[in-house]
Amino acid sequence: MMDRLIGLLDNQGPLTGKELLEKTRMDKFFLWKICNTCEKIITKIIGQRYLRLDKHVEGYARLSPSILREFYSYTVIGTEKHYQKILAKAETLQQDIKEISRRKFELAQEVIKQIVESQEDPTIFKTGASFLIAGDVVYEMAHLEPRPESSTGELVKGSDLDIVVVTQGLRNNTIKHLDLSIYKQKNILRKNPSYNEEIDYIIKDISRVESQLEFDSFESMVAAKILYEGQYLYGNYALFQKIKNMLAAKGIPKKIAALEEKALINRNKARFSLLNNEGSLLEEENMKLFYTREEKEEFF
Repeated sequence: MMDRLIGLLDNQGPLTGKELLEKTRMDKFFLWKICNTCEKIITKIIGQRYLRLDKHVEGYARLSPSILREFYSYTVIGTEKHYQKILAKAETLQQDIKEISRRKFELAQEVIKQIVESQEDPTIFKTGASFLIAGDVVYEMAHLEPRPESSTGELVKGSDLDIVVVTQGLRNNTIKHLDLSIYKQKNILRKNPSYNEEIDYIIKDISRVESQLEFDSFESMVAAKILYEGQYLYGNYALFQKIKNMLAAKGIPKKIAALEEKALINRNKARFSLLNNEGSLLEEENMKLFYTREEKEEFF
């Protein structure tokens, strides 16, 4: 098996984890393990890891992408024979992912702009709301891998457009109208074959943001983490800055950093254990970090 895999990489040149899985039809875990333990096989991982909060993981903190997703979408595999080609393919993959992220960001920005401009009085939303984008896009880790949308099961094109709308001083009826407008656009983007994109969004008042920054429950931790990573998309920039100042005042950046450190330690321990046969192959906590059945983060 090992010789066949090395021969394939020698003949084919460097491949991504996805490409290698498609060509070998091997078990995902077994292939990952071979590629990360065989001295004759070189792996080059691109992109970055970032915090994801997961109810099913002890202490909630894990790194995204999962170990398996990292191997599948963000790893180039080859042999010494093709070392320079491995580096070149990894660089191309890195640039492709950045470009996907850029296009998704611009699409989200254009969609929100169109929604606001289509309102009877756009100024109300330009001054009374700030639109943020979070998730894969802000880390330049967005992908186009088809995946089922959670509510319908229909396939959508990779990473969601995760949008948070924070309002200040808007009436309930005004917010409901905005909600309906975004929801309509959400359906259009998902059903239009030329887009096939999924918008995942939430609208909340600044007072709710303040209460969520207490960081005292799983839901509030997720909400604070999303606001922390969120980038300005549209609307009132001063309100966006106010949110970031509130996060700093509550010490959220330090809390996120501590969770990231914990997640990295747990990830490295799990990886070492799985590669070195320490404990059961299906040891529950380690396998939770190897893959996740839910790549999607809930909004609160």
